[in-house]
Amino acid sequence: MRLAFLACQETLPGSPTRRADAFEHDLQIAALREGLAGRAEVLDLDWRGPLEPIAECQLALLGTAWDYTDHPAEFLARLEALEAAGVIVCNPPQMVRWNADKHYLEDLAAAGAPSIPTLWHDDPGEADIADAFDQFGCERLVVKRRVGAGAVGQFSFVRGDPALSGWRMGTAAMIQPFLPAIQSEGELSLLFIGGRFSHALRKRAVAGDYRIQSLYGGTEHAVQPESADLARAQAVMAMLPFDQAPLYARIDMVRGLDGQMALIEAELIEPYLYPLQDAGFGTRLAEAVLARVG
Repeated sequence: MRLAFLACQETLPGSPTRRADAFEHDLQIAALREGLAGRAEVLDLDWRGPLEPIAECQLALLGTAWDYTDHPAEFLARLEALEAAGVIVCNPPQMVRWNADKHYLEDLAAAGAPSIPTLWHDDPGEADIADAFDQFGCERLVVKRRVGAGAVGQFSFVRGDPALSGWRMGTAAMIQPFLPAIQSEGELSLLFIGGRFSHALRKRAVAGDYRIQSLYGGTEHAVQPESADLARAQAVMAMLPFDQAPLYARIDMVRGLDGQMALIEAELIEPYLYPLQDAGFGTRLAEAVLARVG
């Protein structure tokens, strides 16, 4: 059996343009290969490369296709082509289509997910940020791309920030109040494999920053989640509008201004799954993959 672990030029080993956080690719694929040892071969392939090598695999994991946010239509077309060729795509195109634009958070909020107040704009500018400060009644904001990942292209402003003069996002975005807990407490991520809870971790930013990704120096450590936090994440999983649970999912939460944990994102496309934080992760993911192949 051959499985494709879809990556991009910036994460593939040996690439001259390899990202500083591409070691996460190595860790994740190593865990999967160890779990599948003797049962399946795992190939890491560029999702934008030739279709044939991927189409010859029984299943394709979206892996570290971290540049898809710059080519969303092309990415979705490639996944649909693979599915049409008989390849099991995980997570499947219909999930990717729903999850790629962060406006899906509105669907989850409507279903009862604990949410962060959010304003949605096609291309926000200086006036929109000023209005957001007044609407939220806060002194600091975060502006995120609606199609984006890893805090790339993200902005944070304080009220009266001179950097806002003439500023425009240049793409569809979401505006949220800055939550101080992201710096004091960090972000809680809960991982699910085949719809079942796998493991959890706390991610923290370096002093003076709020971005928790390793690309910006963020660190993470395994935790046992509080029962209430696990229940919230499981409730979000149950709200996903699909008949079958995703093969993998990462539910990211942070404590809101009301003291309760709120949903940052339900990551279903290409999240890093933190294999080092759980010794059984590779085996657990391998068994779930084999079950999908049947």
